[in-house]
Amino acid sequence: MINFLDILRIHNKIVHGDREHLLRSGRGAARPRERIYIASMHWNNAKVLKEYWNDAVIQLTETFGADNVFVSVFESGSWDDSKEALRELDSELEKRNVPRRVEVSDTTHYDEISKAEKDRGEGWIDTARGKRELRRIPYLAKLRNKTIQDLVELSKKGITFDKVLFLNDVVFTVEDVLTLLDTNHGNYAAACSLDFSKPPLYYDTFALRDIEGRAHNMQTWPYFEARDSRNALVNHMDAVPVTSCWNGIVVMPAEPFVSSTKLRFRAVPDSLAAHHLEGSECCLIHADNPLSKTKGVYLNPRVRVGYNYPAYVATHPPAKSWVSSWDIFTGLWVNRIRRWTLWSFDRWVVSSRVGRWEKEKSGNREPGEFCLINEMQVLVENGWAHV
Repeated sequence: MINFLDILRIHNKIVHGDREHLLRSGRGAARPRERIYIASMHWNNAKVLKEYWNDAVIQLTETFGADNVFVSVFESGSWDDSKEALRELDSELEKRNVPRRVEVSDTTHYDEISKAEKDRGEGWIDTARGKRELRRIPYLAKLRNKTIQDLVELSKKGITFDKVLFLNDVVFTVEDVLTLLDTNHGNYAAACSLDFSKPPLYYDTFALRDIEGRAHNMQTWPYFEARDSRNALVNHMDAVPVTSCWNGIVVMPAEPFVSSTKLRFRAVPDSLAAHHLEGSECCLIHADNPLSKTKGVYLNPRVRVGYNYPAYVATHPPAKSWVSSWDIFTGLWVNRIRRWTLWSFDRWVVSSRVGRWEKEKSGNREPGEFCLINEMQVLVENGWAHV
């Protein structure tokens, strides 16, 4: 049974954990001595760039020192003021002598999806709409790989980095990044924040998988079905074991990207996607990373970021738990009931379709099956669509 003392204990753990996060970051962690490669890509993010993101990135470079960072930003096809905002960032970084590549492109989604039929090869798929369309995930994987291109090229010249910090278009602070870097005392294959657009619902359902490879049990706290992930989350540990995450900010060791492993972002094969299955490039990267099995992938719930300022504020209430006592009580009970009563039809659908695909051709194998969902996603002029 869940009683009042359980609720109080969990509530206090959350308050204590967040206070520890603030104290650690306030003291100044040893991790700023690490060399950090900062990678980000943008599309129509002008508001958050101008109001929060640019300043936070500049503060990050000042915290680590210009000699210890490289900033890689790629933008493509925005129709808002994202290009202008990123040019302003580029100018500010130049004043501070920060090594960087801030690249903006006029190539739009319309340009991408309007290629000639003869150029619609890998990454394109025949859809139920009677058209050959560009898959969303191969497109995103290509852009993400652009952001780490300098990491690879610099490594060949003997210029190396300890960690890669992937930043989404989120509101965050330097303290958030320092805390994330210190997840599990700095020992991980990947450490992720927890992201929000409309709290209390977390945002990145496409990439987050519990330690048993399952999608969320519920989109509100405590999220997970797997006991080890759920218990660590409930106890507000800084290292919740998961199979995959992205969720706003991610830090990973640089080594797999520049070693013989040549870790890169990818999509599932077109032949598998044709079975109406898709997986996020931000999930598949963990399936491919050899360090995932040896060092572990962790979600750090003490680092919470927002895709807008109200979301950030809502998940950082001053001097109290960001999860209320009532939300703790109802969350634990709803999670328990869902574990007892729900059976995942979606997992069965994914498994059966992967099985059919594996029988189609010798060698068909997808190590990131846990990433897959029953969807087909294609690029459209103003974003992307389910088909």
